[in-house]
Order: sequence, then structure tokens, then C-alpha cells
Amino acid sequence: MLSRLAKSALDLVFPMHCCGCGREGGILCPQCVHELERLAPPYCRICAQPGFDGVCRWCLENPRGFDSLRSPYKFEGPLREAIHALKYRGVRAAAGGLSGLLADYLDRNPVSVDAVVPVPLHSRRLRSRGYNQSAHLARGIGRKLDLPVSESLLLRTTDARPQVEAQSRDERRGNVSGSFSCPEDASGLTILLIDDVATTGSTLSECASALKDAGASRVYALTLARDG
Repeated sequence: MLSRLAKSALDLVFPMHCCGCGREGGILCPQCVHELERLAPPYCRICAQPGFDGVCRWCLENPRGFDSLRSPYKFEGPLREAIHALKYRGVRAAAGGLSGLLADYLDRNPVSVDAVVPVPLHSRRLRSRGYNQSAHLARGIGRKLDLPVSESLLLRTTDARPQVEAQSRDERRGNVSGSFSCPEDASGLTILLIDDVATTGSTLSECASALKDAGASRVYALTLARDG
């Protein structure tokens, strides 16, 4: 607890520096944001896998829980460093700037939703890390766009090993299979599911399936970046 409080205090005392150019003031300065590599078509219309016009083979053979997945950027360069700072190095203050990138994307590509829902961490991992980076992103989107955020609608019920340790698509899908549940009634809701990075989309698909099992009518997934 004390170490988490100390990290929060350091966030306030020491200013952030841009992960691209090192300029003081934020996790990514406006110039470096402008130079980020955007995810542009062609990509799979369901999972946004780059290089596919229409629907990719993986989505055809493995129906997804979500209705669509979108990511404004590629997972590389300064954005990769910024996400790692938030996710692994405890720089929670980075969530403000990064959630702003997602809010800007939603301003340009609006979607009507009933709730913004972050991909949850298992309770053990949450205690170890001290915070859920996806929840910080979801809260930032909610504040900036005046959207309701629900962190109780989705739970992680199994503490699987990190997806980054799984080597293949099949391993990633198996690693998170059945790992999420929706303890509340989601009947008729349209949900915006938020995470930091999508690689195969397996985690997001499992989350979306749990929400739909609880009655959600549509689940749109949005991440900062797309890997692969």
C-alpha cells in the first residue's frame, strides 16, 4: 500500500516526459502524437487485423464475441513506450493523455453506447499491480465524453498467465477461454469494451461473449493500438 502511495506522489512531483522526443509536459507531446503510425485500411472489418480486405480467415473460422474491434494506432514506436509506461512501470499519470487519444478517435468515429467497460484484471493481479490500466483509460474516456463507465459489469474469474507469454493464436484463445463473467443483467445494452492493446483479440472476444451471455445486444471493442 505504501509503495503504491509513494508512486502516486511521485507522479505529482515529477513531470512526465514525452516517450517520443523527451520533451517535458506529457506522456506524448502533440508533435509526436501527430507522427504516430495510424492503423489504416485495409484491415479486417471485424478484428482490424492489418492487411485484410473484408473478413480475415481467423474471424471466418473463429466467430468473435465482439461486433467489431478498432484501434486508431499501430503498437510501435513512442506509443508502445507510452503504453508500457502505464502498464508496467506504474506511470498512472500517463492514462490522461492516452485516454485522450481514444476520446479523440471516438469524436471522429462516434458510436452510441450505454456503458464503457474496461477489460478487468483478476483480483490477485490487481492487488499485485495496484491498478488496472484499462480501467484508467475507460474512466478518462468517460470523463472526456460524458459517458457512463461500469467496472462491475465484467469480472475476471481465472488468473491465467499473461497473454504476452502465449506464442500462438490458439494458445492465446485457450489461455483466456472461460476467464470472464458478467454478474449483472446486461439485457439490451450496447457496450464499448476498452483495453490498451489488441494482438489476436482473444481476450476482448471472451469478454464480449460473457457480456452477451448476460444479455448485451452489441459489444464494440476499442484499444489504443493494434499489434500484428
